[in-house]
Amino acid sequence: MAAIGEITADLNQIPVTDRHRLAEGNDVRCPQAEAAQAMQERIRQVMQQRDTLGGVIEVVALNLPPGLGSHVHWERRLEARLGAAVLSIPAIKGVEFGPAFANARLPGTQVQDPLRLHGENITRPTYRSGGLEAGITTGQPLLIRAAMKPIATTLTPQPTVDLASAEETPTRYERSDFCPVPRAVPILEAMLAYVLADALLEKLGGDSLDEMRPRFRTLRRARLSDLPMQANDHLFWPDNPASSPQGEAGG
Repeated sequence: MAAIGEITADLNQIPVTDRHRLAEGNDVRCPQAEAAQAMQERIRQVMQQRDTLGGVIEVVALNLPPGLGSHVHWERRLEARLGAAVLSIPAIKGVEFGPAFANARLPGTQVQDPLRLHGENITRPTYRSGGLEAGITTGQPLLIRAAMKPIATTLTPQPTVDLASAEETPTRYERSDFCPVPRAVPILEAMLAYVLADALLEKLGGDSLDEMRPRFRTLRRARLSDLPMQANDHLFWPDNPASSPQGEAGG
C-alpha cells in the first residue's frame, strides 16, 4: 500500500524485493510500519466520521525476462494491456508505471534508467520507467500503482435525485465499506499475473509448463553474450551515387 487517504508511505528507501514481505505483516498491507499505523488510525477516524477512504495500491512483478510485450501495435503494448486490466477493477480510476506522474514534472535527464555493466550483465540501477520501455519489459522490476477512489455509498447521506418523485432527496444508507483498498491488493496482483502469463505464453508458445520451462531458460537476457554485435562500419549511402550499381543502371 502506497497511500490511504492523505497518509502516504515513503517507499523509496525500501527495496522493491522486500516490499511484499513487509506489507503482509499488517492489516493495511503497507511495508512501512510507521505509515501503516497512521493508516489504521485514519481508517478508524473515517469510520467515526461516517465517511469512506480511497488510496493508492502498488504491485510489483519480479524476475521478469526482458522482451515481453510488443512495440508494434497499440493493443499489444504491455502498458496498454496492463493498464486496461487494472482499470477494469471497480473503483480503480488511475494507473501509472513507476513514478510516471512525478517523472512528468522532471527534465529527461532525471527520469532515464541508465545502462551499466556488471561483469557481462547489462544492468539498470534505477527503475524509473516502471520496468517497461516501448511496450516491452526491460527485465527490471515491473512496478504499477493504481488509484482507488473512496466508495460512494456512505453512512452520511448525500444529495441525489429521486426519479419516481422527480425531486432532489438525500441518499438512504444501504451498505458501506469504509476502506476496501487493502483488500483490493490481491485483485490487482491477480490481474497483473493474468496479463503477464498471457504475454509469456505469446513469447514461449506451448501448452504445458514442461514444454515452456526449457524455452524460458533459453530466452535472451540483458548480458553481452546474448547480444552479439558485428561492430563493423556500414556504408548505408555511397558518397558518389553514380558509382553504385543503381547509379550505373540509371545512367
